[in-house]
Amino acid sequence: MTIMGSVECKTSQRSVLRFFLALIICCLGVATQAQASSSNGANMQRARHSRHAARVRVGLDVLEAERFAPLRGKHVGVITNHTGLDAQGRTTIDALTHAPGVQVIALFTPEHGLGGNKDENVSSAKDPVSGLPVYSLYGETRRPTDEMLAGIDALVFDVQDAGVRFYTYTATMAYCMEEAAKRKIAFFVLDRPDPIGGEIVEGPMLDADKTSFTAYFRLPVRYGLTIGELAQLFNEENHIQCDLHVIAMKNWRRNLFYEETGLRWLPPSPNLRTLKGSVLYPGLEILQNGGVSVGRGTEAPFEEFGAPWMHGEDVAGRLNERHIAGVRFVAADFIPVAGLYAAERCGGVAIRVLDKRAVRSMTMGIEIASVLKQLYPDKFDAQKMLFLVGNDQTIHQLQEDVPATEIVKGWDADLKAFEGMGRKYFLYK
Repeated sequence: MTIMGSVECKTSQRSVLRFFLALIICCLGVATQAQASSSNGANMQRARHSRHAARVRVGLDVLEAERFAPLRGKHVGVITNHTGLDAQGRTTIDALTHAPGVQVIALFTPEHGLGGNKDENVSSAKDPVSGLPVYSLYGETRRPTDEMLAGIDALVFDVQDAGVRFYTYTATMAYCMEEAAKRKIAFFVLDRPDPIGGEIVEGPMLDADKTSFTAYFRLPVRYGLTIGELAQLFNEENHIQCDLHVIAMKNWRRNLFYEETGLRWLPPSPNLRTLKGSVLYPGLEILQNGGVSVGRGTEAPFEEFGAPWMHGEDVAGRLNERHIAGVRFVAADFIPVAGLYAAERCGGVAIRVLDKRAVRSMTMGIEIASVLKQLYPDKFDAQKMLFLVGNDQTIHQLQEDVPATEIVKGWDADLKAFEGMGRKYFLYK
């Protein structure tokens, strides 16, 4: 090799080395930039998620943060059940019995008892942990008596509600508020979310002559208020005028469904087991009195319905033709082990929720009732739905085969008036 050739070769090698070094540096730069971009994107996504899903602090959490100041020096009766838990999973009973300056005198329970697992009248008893008397408000009496309230100067209500007019926990609260007002007992509500959100109001208004334990006050079936907001409404609009104090939540917004709160879901009653079921519950429960199983005694209560005289494919087909918002229907037979039609094979329909925000459960329920009346007029008794629907005109229209869409439209004026009234008691945006 000549000297010139050797120089050219070394020059060529250096050029190749420079090329590969530049290529490596470039790749490293791109990778670093991509990693940084990815990291920034992930951080922004986490921040967005954090803002969207800030954990809700229920009234009990807020009361604990205040070191129970509103209750200090008081002799307290606690109305609660298994749903009364704080963020650490501690029960309301445990929190209050260990609260400085608070003396708990007695416990009170709504329907289904302290454990929320009884589907029958409940007897009063003694709490095995605290030794306190547990007075049932779903047994011999629906209201606390003089004897039960002896020595109490404050009642605290902490129960997770379902957001539905005929769910009896709201009547228990209202009856206790009435008894508190008569005796000048302060009444505290530790607020909790409406599990099906605070924006959607639907269903017919209760007729004025149909108030009962399952229909305490003139409300639509789905009223879109938290239990604390509802207590304020009852107190003013039903002229209870008790000394009411609502311990409001932190971070709850009206557009939140329960699964968006960051809170653990506990079935508030034996059959209301799932969040999907809670969305469908208002429109399905109204069907049972008409002769339809709504899934009690199955693995999916309030997510399916049926009867021995039903043909699931026929009913599902008719319903899907109606294009009901947010849901789809699929034939699915079932055999309940308890409840209506226990041990009988039911032609059934399962409900698939496609978009919970689009679901209008009461509209769905009226559409189902309309189809059942058309297909099985001798089996399905729409008149018996009146007990929970609570509105004569709605049932009369069903009996007269008025289209479901027209029935639902007829609710608009009452719902608009109710929304105007309910807004006065909003605690949250």
